[in-house]
Amino acid sequence: MSVGSVSKGCFVFKPSPKKRKVSQKTADYFREGNSDSEDSELRFATCQSLWKHVKLETEQIEEDLNTQLFDNLVSFLRRSHSEFQEKTAEWNCRMKSREIPTAALVLGVNVTDHDLTFRSLSEVLQNRVTPYVALLQAKDCPGIKNLMQKLLGQLMNCYVDVDSSEEDDYVQTSQNRIRCSMTSLITWYESVTKKTDFETPSKKRTSSRHWQSPPVVVIFKDMESFTTKVLQDFIVISSQHIRELPLVLIFGIATSPMIIHSLLPHSVSSLLCIELFQSLSCKEHLSTIIDKVLLTTQFPLKLSEKVLQVLINIFLYHDFSVQNFIKGFQLCIVEHFYTQPLSVLCCHQGELKKRINSLSHNQCENIRRLPSFRRYVENQPSEKQIALLTTDSFLKETVQRLLEDLNVYHENYFPVLRCLHVFTSSLPKYPLGKQIRELHCACLENRVWETEEYESFLQLARMLNKCDLVTMLQKCVEILMSSPGKEFDKTVEKLKEFLTQFQKLEAEACQERDESVSSQKELQKKTDLYHLQKTLLELKESRRSKKLTKFEMLRFEVVDYIDSVVRNYLVPADHKTLHEIVYFNTASVLREHLNAAPRVALHTALNNPYSYLKSQALRSDGGSISNKAPDICIVYKLHLECGRLINLVDWLEAFSTVVTAVEGPNADAPSSDQVDDVIHARFIRAVSELELLGFIKPSKQKTDHVARLTWGGC
Repeated sequence: MSVGSVSKGCFVFKPSPKKRKVSQKTADYFREGNSDSEDSELRFATCQSLWKHVKLETEQIEEDLNTQLFDNLVSFLRRSHSEFQEKTAEWNCRMKSREIPTAALVLGVNVTDHDLTFRSLSEVLQNRVTPYVALLQAKDCPGIKNLMQKLLGQLMNCYVDVDSSEEDDYVQTSQNRIRCSMTSLITWYESVTKKTDFETPSKKRTSSRHWQSPPVVVIFKDMESFTTKVLQDFIVISSQHIRELPLVLIFGIATSPMIIHSLLPHSVSSLLCIELFQSLSCKEHLSTIIDKVLLTTQFPLKLSEKVLQVLINIFLYHDFSVQNFIKGFQLCIVEHFYTQPLSVLCCHQGELKKRINSLSHNQCENIRRLPSFRRYVENQPSEKQIALLTTDSFLKETVQRLLEDLNVYHENYFPVLRCLHVFTSSLPKYPLGKQIRELHCACLENRVWETEEYESFLQLARMLNKCDLVTMLQKCVEILMSSPGKEFDKTVEKLKEFLTQFQKLEAEACQERDESVSSQKELQKKTDLYHLQKTLLELKESRRSKKLTKFEMLRFEVVDYIDSVVRNYLVPADHKTLHEIVYFNTASVLREHLNAAPRVALHTALNNPYSYLKSQALRSDGGSISNKAPDICIVYKLHLECGRLINLVDWLEAFSTVVTAVEGPNADAPSSDQVDDVIHARFIRAVSELELLGFIKPSKQKTDHVARLTWGGC
């Protein structure tokens, strides 16, 4: 395509929409990579629907958890702004000292979750307080000039309504036209507020939900990463203009509020009127997510003990990121529906019957291959075994009944799990774990009543005082009455009966206390030595053969009943038939994707490039080195054969030998020097790449040697 131009330049020709290649749908990838493609579209649709509902639920949970924090911040802004508008004495006093209202928002070390929190905070402020909110990051503000450019650009975008296609052009134009300074910001703010006052209601940019003369909120997302000079300059400049501009600062802090005084000298920090805000800890956030998403019957997919433990370990020992935990759960959903052909039955009860009736013969055979179903068939009479293995219609009826039983099992499991957690979470040393997720993993792993920790729990529970025991029973009654399980009527009646007996015991205890007081008075009246000794011996003998009191007997009865409920309802999920359909248990795949081992992956790539490149030319037998492999792979394999110090000359000769191994004897002599130079350059580049990856380093002992840094191959 020719372009008529007298000057040289770079011209970009965007292809027309008609000529653009239509990208492949995600469902096509889901179907192509699957060996069992039957019902793949339905599985993909079910996967998408399930993740959509999980995402909505987690977002709602996060919004509810942050509501209190955001309300407190809005209240803080309202107080600061009302003082600015009313020009009260307190505000005038603050003006004399040039203090800037500042909110120190401590979010914790889970830095990867901060971005979502600040986006939500920005939306709340823009909807309820002010349209002028700027989010600043340290990487975008290396200097005060860059900070002012970013600040002005974001604030002007808040005011001017531009098309998305012209947004970048507008930002650049406005930054070029206006000098990036605090004076320009004040001039712009005054013009904006005056303009909105005189505009007609239909053309107003600032809606009625915003305050009159709304404040300008500047959020520093990662305060610890900002340089001290940038923060100092911005705060000092802003404090000099605080009379004309209602500026409010929000510092996002990951460590401790003391970082403000560490980064800023007293002369600068004294210009800030700081109020501290603390967000919910990431551990409490995770506990809420697990309790309301995983420990419910709302979603059909469940996680096995090993999979849940992998996700929790990554959270606790790597990043404390709730968002990464949710992404890990999303990966579990995708993997389950991608690898399990029978995951088409992992759906809500309303759709289950229709999907079971539409199962093909191959899918029925897949059901018969499930280990849990084979164990179920082995325990059936011979006639029923034959029908299950040969008749698809009878199999479908049985599968429907078994999946309904599995759903009933979950409806009963989670309320009883919460009741057991009420007891275990209040005992000393927490024998079954402090968090309900720990108790859940213990129940999924094996029969919890067969563990030593459970025996310890029973011993401690048999020593509970009456007040604690009554409180626990009342909580259990509330949990069971609010649960969807239909088998807890008798259990609730029994627990209420226990509570009634405890009340009767309390009344009887008062009477016995009065009788004991009267008997002691009678004992004091006896002055005869013989009768006194006889009475004391009787008391001593009664203490030796002490019988259990009514309270102790009732306490033992309560603990035994709780034990029977646990044994009845907290059976591990892998003991249930067809648990493979609704439980994702491939922890190795999850660990491979989320908990990667970079050194092992690097060794595999360099030692066996075929595992990643999938080129037949790279296949090698044993420890042989192919000259078709990338140069860095050849150099890496050769360095594995060396000792602590590697001679570069010998290394180069070996590399040249491998590379030229298949060259014929008819190679032209004049071109041999040129080939040697090219091989030498390739060798230098490969060695430099190995040094960059950390496998070797220059040696101070010998100039023509390098030191090897890794051993064992991985």
